[in-house]
Amino acid sequence: MRKTLTGMAMALFVAMPLTVLAETHGIRHLASSDDIGRVEQRLRAAIEGRGLTLMTVVDHTANAQSVGLSLPATRTFIFGNPQVGTPMMQCQGSVALDLPQKMVVRETDEAVLLEWNDPRYLAERHGLEGCELPLEKVAGVLEGVASAAAGQ
Repeated sequence: MRKTLTGMAMALFVAMPLTVLAETHGIRHLASSDDIGRVEQRLRAAIEGRGLTLMTVVDHTANAQSVGLSLPATRTFIFGNPQVGTPMMQCQGSVALDLPQKMVVRETDEAVLLEWNDPRYLAERHGLEGCELPLEKVAGVLEGVASAAAGQ
């Protein structure tokens, strides 16, 4: 069954900027006025500098081009720290759907955006309330990585 927005819900959706809507769904973001190559270079350095492991980078633009479609520069960096992620998965195995951590870097007409999942949202999504996890510390690390990549 297809759901549609009507009435007041539609008015709220139309009036609400997409970035605000995203944040209500656990997506954090920062913008950079630098070119995407520079942002990606700083992101790699920030990940390495914080002792995190960069596992891979998915180039969505290249994937789109391989099937004859176009997409502005969009890449997903997949990285993490097993000392932090493992306890989360021990608490609730379903969190492995969202780990390792991902950060999207993508070009828009206005800026280069960095986007990632807020770990507090992941804790709520996967029911991690009963576990003692350093969520605020993880949130701070991710914010720091994104800020460094954005050049802030």
